[in-house]
Amino acid sequence: MIATHGLVKRYDSVTALDGVDLAVAGGTIYALLGPNGAGKTTAINILTTLAQPNAGSAEVAGFDVQRQPDEVRKRIGVTFQDLVIDPDLTGRQVLDIHGRLYRQPRALRRQRIDELVQLVQLGDAIDRLVKTYSGGMKRRLELARGLMTDPDVVFLDEPTQGLDPQNRATIWDY
Repeated sequence: MIATHGLVKRYDSVTALDGVDLAVAGGTIYALLGPNGAGKTTAINILTTLAQPNAGSAEVAGFDVQRQPDEVRKRIGVTFQDLVIDPDLTGRQVLDIHGRLYRQPRALRRQRIDELVQLVQLGDAIDRLVKTYSGGMKRRLELARGLMTDPDVVFLDEPTQGLDPQNRATIWDY
């Protein structure tokens, strides 16, 4: 499902990735662990088509991230280390717009939103403006958005940052 071969990424004189080889089968939970600056986010950025490697290759769901980025994007869900949610929308609007961007039919969007609201335990808050959410609620909404399209592959960069222990366990149980 995910494969890299000799993946290299340099930023000026800094080498963030140096010949990374990965093979992750479908249905597997795989974690990139390491200290700050180890290249974890850089690897995720390449695998999600947000950055280009300097050398090597990467495939996600059978598609080359450089030659077939649109096909990769159709099959992935992403939550970023930094929150990227419009604070002037409701949580429901955030999820609905994301589903529309992926051309999900209205009935499917509504069903998926209802399922995800239960999963991430946002309840009635889903209809409030995001700017009224706590940090943990924003993180849970970000997770729901990453799962909105029922992706083949989900990339979670620091997914439980800011969550309390109960919500952290709920996310990992999913």
